[in-house]
Amino acid sequence: MIILFSDYSKERTIKPLKPKDHILAFGDSLTYGYNVKPSESYPSVLAKLSGYTIINEGVLGDTSKDGLRRLPKLLKEEEFRLIILLFGGNDIIQGLSRKDLKRNLKSMIAMAKKKNIDVLLISIPDFGLSPLKLYDEVAKEENVVLLSGLMAGILEDPSLKSDQIHPNAKGYKKMSEKIYERLKNEGWLNHKAIPKN
Repeated sequence: MIILFSDYSKERTIKPLKPKDHILAFGDSLTYGYNVKPSESYPSVLAKLSGYTIINEGVLGDTSKDGLRRLPKLLKEEEFRLIILLFGGNDIIQGLSRKDLKRNLKSMIAMAKKKNIDVLLISIPDFGLSPLKLYDEVAKEENVVLLSGLMAGILEDPSLKSDQIHPNAKGYKKMSEKIYERLKNEGWLNHKAIPKN
C-alpha cells in the first residue's frame, strides 16, 4: 500500500514553483538510481514528467551524516526552490543511531529553511518494511510535507525492484509518478513548466 498524505499543519504555505526554478533531489542510491541507466533514475523521470530542472545529488552508500556534510556546499553553489529529501536507508542497514538519523534530517531541513527552500521529506521503512515513526516526528516538528509509505509500497512488490533494497526501472518510474502526484497535490506544480522530451 502506498500512502501519499501525511499532513500536520493547516498554516503551512507552499508557493508554486516558477518554470525556471530548480529542484534538488538529495539522497543516497535510491536518488542516484542504482542498478538502472541515469535516464531511468527517479529524478530523470520526474524531470520529464514535470518539465522542471531537477539536479540529481544522490550518492551511493551515503548516510544521513554524509548528506548533512554535503548539503552546505550544494546550497552555496546553486539556488533551489525545493529539496526532495530521501535519506535513511544506509543508516538503517549499518545499524546507525536512529536519534542521529532524526537529528541529521532535522539539521538538513533547517539548512533548507534558512535559505527559504521548501522540503518534501520521503520516509524509509525499517526492516520488514514497517514504518519508522521518526519520519512522522521530523515532519511534524519541522512542519514539512511528508510522503510516507512510498518506498515500502515499491519494495514489497517483486516486480518493482532489482534487489532487496533498490527499485528497478519500473520501480523508479513508479517513484517519480507518485512524487509528481504529491508535488501537484501540494501546489508546488501549479505553474506548468514545459515537459521535457
